[in-house]
Amino acid sequence: MNKTALHDIHESLGAKMVPFAGYNMPVSYSGIRQEHEAVRNGVGVFDVSHMGEFILKGERALELIQKVSSNDASKLVPGKVQYACMPNEEGGIVDDLLIYMLDEQSYMMVVNASNIDKDWDWISKHNIMGVEMHNISDKTTLLAVQGPKALQALESLTEMNLTNQKYYSFDKGIFCGHENVLVSSTGYTGAGGFEIYLENQYAEDIWNRIFESGAAMNIQPVGLGARDTLRLEMGFCLYGNDIDDTTSPIEAGLGWITKFSKEFVNCRALEQQKLDGVQKKLVGFVLLERGIPRQGYPILDKQNKNIGEVTSGTMSPSLGTPIGMGYVNIGSSSSGSEIFIGIRGKAIRSEVVKMPFYKSQ
Repeated sequence: MNKTALHDIHESLGAKMVPFAGYNMPVSYSGIRQEHEAVRNGVGVFDVSHMGEFILKGERALELIQKVSSNDASKLVPGKVQYACMPNEEGGIVDDLLIYMLDEQSYMMVVNASNIDKDWDWISKHNIMGVEMHNISDKTTLLAVQGPKALQALESLTEMNLTNQKYYSFDKGIFCGHENVLVSSTGYTGAGGFEIYLENQYAEDIWNRIFESGAAMNIQPVGLGARDTLRLEMGFCLYGNDIDDTTSPIEAGLGWITKFSKEFVNCRALEQQKLDGVQKKLVGFVLLERGIPRQGYPILDKQNKNIGEVTSGTMSPSLGTPIGMGYVNIGSSSSGSEIFIGIRGKAIRSEVVKMPFYKSQ
């Protein structure tokens, strides 16, 4: 079992540790609800160092990225970030990822922890361009400082202009006196904040300095449990739940990051799927009766016929309502459609709704 550079700190804080994507990770400290509310209303810090980071360099780095990525990375400029997915050749998704343009011939790809080896092999397979590739995942610590008070907690720790950093952009510079730290604004919680990429050797110092700086804001450590409830309230996909090797980006509502203005893996088949229309679609739903939806629960119509399956579900801490996501037949995918979730032999009445579930005030 791998450990992040902050493993000892998590244990000293009494975190509940669980195996996740080959790492021993904190799932919660004080409790998922309390940590969730800390991020929604204040500021919390996640150790997400299990994520993978690849550096691609060279004159043809963009060409390789364009080949494996669904989005159009030619639109990037240094200092900007793009969300994308890597389609496979069968209509599914190898992974979803972030693409950072570091400079004119240098990019960083941030991939999901459980897919690091798979993604590396996939990109390498398509690297007929001689692009220089470096897997820096094991050397990199990633902290996500999330919440409306994140800026207040971090701004004194760096001379980088975090105040004016726009969504899906980044800066690189000195942070807590350490050089070569990258700070971005992408977020997976819908609460605002920053992601900090740093070398493992600085991890404990920067973690401690962030908590000292954020003490007046009652900054809290937050585990993967609240990360899941926060992202679900925003309707953000989680690889392995809502998207995988068998779900297409068109079915998953990711057509907005699937650009057919360029050639990429399986692009023509996906373009035809978009033209023809899909048979199933990822939707959000709320339960109108008591119950909590969980991954794998069946989705039914009025006649008790199976029309889909839940991919993610929880009791929303912010809304106090059971919410979920799942794939349903296209005929039941419109907002307002009545569906039923099969929970322990009972059909629980539910309604398809537009996402995000949580809308900030």
